[in-house]
Order: sequence, then C-alpha cells, then structure tokens
Amino acid sequence: MAVYLNNAATTWPKPEPVARAVYDFMTRAGANLARGAAAKRDIGTMDMVMSCREKLAALFGGHENADPRYVTFASNVTESLNIVLKGFLKPGMRVLTTSMEHNASMRPLRRLETQGVAVTVLQCDAEGVLPLADLRETLENDRYDMMILTHASNVCGTVQDLSGIADICRGYGVPLVLDSAQTAGVLPIDATALNLAALCFTGHKGLFGPQGTGGILWRPDFAEATGWFVEGGTGSYSHLEFHPDKMPDKFEAGTPNLPGIAGLNAALDWLAEEGIGKIHVREHDLAQRLLDGLAKLPGVRFAGRTTMKDRLAVIAVNFEGSDNGILASELVDRAGIETRPGLHCAPTAHRTLGTSPHGALRLSPGYFNTEADIDLCLETLAGILKIPAK
Repeated sequence: MAVYLNNAATTWPKPEPVARAVYDFMTRAGANLARGAAAKRDIGTMDMVMSCREKLAALFGGHENADPRYVTFASNVTESLNIVLKGFLKPGMRVLTTSMEHNASMRPLRRLETQGVAVTVLQCDAEGVLPLADLRETLENDRYDMMILTHASNVCGTVQDLSGIADICRGYGVPLVLDSAQTAGVLPIDATALNLAALCFTGHKGLFGPQGTGGILWRPDFAEATGWFVEGGTGSYSHLEFHPDKMPDKFEAGTPNLPGIAGLNAALDWLAEEGIGKIHVREHDLAQRLLDGLAKLPGVRFAGRTTMKDRLAVIAVNFEGSDNGILASELVDRAGIETRPGLHCAPTAHRTLGTSPHGALRLSPGYFNTEADIDLCLETLAGILKIPAK
C-alpha cells in the first residue's frame, strides 16, 4: 500500500467525482467545443466548459459575478506562464522576479532575456521570503513593466506576503503576475482586490483536478495588452483568416482538454462542498506532526522555515551524511512511501535556501493522508538513518 507524500507534485488520490466526470465525458458526452451542430451533446459540452469558467472566475475573482470570459484554459501553469510572459514582454521591456521562482517562470524569462528583455531577480532571504523593503527600493529606483511572483515555494512551502507585494506593485503601476501553482485551492486568492494583472493556475494540485489542466484569470486591460501565443481554429469567427481578439477565444486556439476540464469542473464542486479552509487546516495539522517528528531526528537540516508559520504543507530536509536521493529510494523500498528528492525544477530557489547543488528531500502530505502515514514515514526514516529505538 503506497503512502503518498508528494502532493506538491500533484495531489493524489483525486476525489472520486473527478475520475467519474472524466469517464462520463469520454463515454457519454464527448462532443467537441463549439464545433458541432448544436445537438444536445454539443450544448452539453458548451455548458460544462462555461460552468467551469464561471466557478474559476468566482473562486479567483473574488465574487460570484466575476467575468468568466477572462478565464483562459491551458494545459498547466507552465503553459499559462508562457502565454503571459511571451505574449506581453517585448524587447526593451523590464521584468522583475524573485530568487524563489520555479523553472516554469525562470526558463521563459531567460529565453526572453536573450531577446532583449531585461530580467532582474530580487534575492529572497534564507527562509525564501522576499523583503518588502527591497522590492520598494527597486521599484523606486527603476521602471519595470511587469513583476512575476511565485505565491508559495514548491521547494519549502514558504508563502510570500502577497498582499504587501501587490500593494507595492499597485503603487508603482507595475502589473503583477502570480504563479499560484502551490496555492490555488489551498489559500484564498482575490485577484480583483489584489489588482493582479494575471493569475496563472494549475488544475492538478490544490484544485484536485486531473493533470493536463490549468489556466489564467486575466485583468481585462492586461489581456487586451497581451498578444496571442497560439493561433488557429476557435470554433468561432470562422470567416476571419486572422485570429480573433475576443475573449475567451483570443488565447484558446485548437481543441482544449475537454475530459480534463470535465474533471476540473467536478473537482471545483467537490472543493466548494468540502471547503478550502477545512482542507488547509487538515494539511497544516499533518505537516505540523511531520515537522515536529523530523525535528527530533539527529542531523536534520530544514530548508526554509522551521515552523509552520506562513507556509504550506511542503517540507524540505537533508540529513547530515545522507544523500536525499538514496533516502527517497529507501523510503519507497522499505515502506512504499513516495516523496521527491533533488532540485524540484527550482535551482535558483535551492541556491537561495543553501541546498544547491544537492537539493533536498521534499515531503508534502495532503488532505487524504492520515496521522498513521506521518508516523510510518518518521519511523522508516529513523530506521534508514539507523537511529536506535528508545
């Protein structure tokens, strides 16, 4: 029996309604989006997709009447970030980011840098926190066209002061783009109140949807200022040989992942019924139990914060004299405990945390874990490290 402690990579297991919705779409619905004859199945697909847009707009837009046209579906948060960064930033522009970013942001930024976009990386502290004073000073001294920010670290779970950062960016007129890969569905985010230019999300983590889903919630003026990433058929405006600039068609060329959207739609219903707050408390309590137990093991070194204050249920550790990759393999072999070692697609974050180049062992409990799972992990680690039983 697997003990899954890798929820920062993707939540698992998925709620039962999610798998059922994917199966039902594949076996009972299955019509393409806006590419049929207005039969019952065609209308059903359109209704399902619009329903999912409406739920996402309400969840991230801060109110039930948030405009669903400004929800763009994508395959994941990486694609979402590429759409935003490569569609908005042009040679001569300046973009600001932090040293805790995932490669989903850092790699497209470095590509854009070779094309004439100036990239400034603000250094975070040893806990992964961006000092607000440094951000304010930077924006006071230079003009920037965008800031891209990871809300919470996928390495160590540190949550940035989003409200403080958003206030500063608003004061200097800098569009703020948020990578919410670890926080969407975990922490409440009101993109309207925060004045976010774009909120990029993935469906398969805190939203409990299938892999291959994600998207963007846009501020309308920012969507208008951002260019197309992919052009082609939209099922609309078919008389035009140029791609339409109307939302949501502007950023959605080609057939979307409709079975995945069906699953995400069901996941949003489940999430609303279960309650984001309840899920967060459960995950926080499990992480606290894990953190307390890890702190008792000799030779432990935490990456980032050593308490659960302002962090998610994502814990990265090393043990003196032990290789984190070997530890991960031993956990699987001995007790079926699944974790993730290494650099977690975030080398700049690991340099910031002092865990480069070896990385760390990441343990990320989720809503469906139990206290027994945590205790087994701690007992197995103690056995691997050859710690005598007391």
